[in-house]
Amino acid sequence: MARLLRLDWESVHRVRQRAVERGLSNQACEDVPHLGIDEKGIGRGHHYGTVLSELDKARVLEVVEHRQEASMQQAIAALPEALRQSIQAVAMDMWQPFIKVVGEQLPHARIVHDKFHVMGYLNAAVDKVRRQERRELQAQGDDTLTGSKYLWLKDPRNLTAQQEDAFAALLAINLKAGRAWAHKEQFSSFWNCSSEKRARLLFQQWHGQAKRSKLAPLKAAADTIKRHIENIFTCFTHRITNAAAEGLNSLIQAIKANARGYRNFAHYRIAILFHLGGLDLRPVFTHSKP
Repeated sequence: MARLLRLDWESVHRVRQRAVERGLSNQACEDVPHLGIDEKGIGRGHHYGTVLSELDKARVLEVVEHRQEASMQQAIAALPEALRQSIQAVAMDMWQPFIKVVGEQLPHARIVHDKFHVMGYLNAAVDKVRRQERRELQAQGDDTLTGSKYLWLKDPRNLTAQQEDAFAALLAINLKAGRAWAHKEQFSSFWNCSSEKRARLLFQQWHGQAKRSKLAPLKAAADTIKRHIENIFTCFTHRITNAAAEGLNSLIQAIKANARGYRNFAHYRIAILFHLGGLDLRPVFTHSKP
C-alpha cells in the first residue's frame, strides 16, 4: 500500500511539473512592474528559501532553496529577460547580499525597503531592550516585565480591553522598554508623510532623538535605517510593500502542511508554482486538418 501511495504521489508531481513548465514558458512576454523578494522558512532549523513574487497580482514568480547571494542570483536569472526588464521597483529587506544582486541583475529597478521590513528592525530593537531590562529587574526580584513580550510587539489596535489596561500600566512606569516603544511608534508616522521632503525632515529629527536615547539596541537600529534611508525614501515614489509576499508565505506554509512536508525541494517548488504561480496551466491542443 505504501508503495502504491508513493507511486501515485510521484504521478501527481509529474502532472504538476508538466503543467508548471507550460505555464512558465508563457511568462516570457509578461510585464511585472513591482517585484517582491522575501525569505521563507522551508524546513526545520535555519533552512530558508528565497521567494520572488509579483506584488500587484499577489503571485509567486519563482522560489529557490536557501537565502544566499548565489540563490538570489539563481532566482532572478530564472525569470525571462523581457519580464526582468519590465521591473520598475523591488520591495525587499535591508540584507546586503540581496541589495548587491538586485543592483547587478536589475540595475534599472529601484529598491524599496518597505514598511514591514523596516518596522521589523525597530520591533526587534524594542524586544531586545525589553529582554535586557527584564533580566536587570529580575536580578532585583522584580517581575514587572515577565510575560509582557506580546504586549510590546502587538499592534496596539489589536489588543483586547484587558491587554490594553495591562499595557497602559506598563507604559505609566518609567521603563526603558517604554521609551524604546515610544521611539518606534514615533517612527510609524514616517509612512504617512505627504511627501518625501516631509519624510526627510521627520527622519532627521527622529534619528537625532533615537541616538540620544541611551538605548543601545534602538541606536543600532536607527543607524541601520540611516544607512539604507535612500532606498526607504523610494517608497514615496513607488508605493509598494511586501504585504502581498507575507500573505503568500502563509499560503506556502499551508501547502507544506497539507502535504505533511516535502523532503524534495524540487517537488515543493513545483507545488508552490502550481498553486500560487498564477500560471496558465492549460494544455495546448493541436488539431490536424482532415
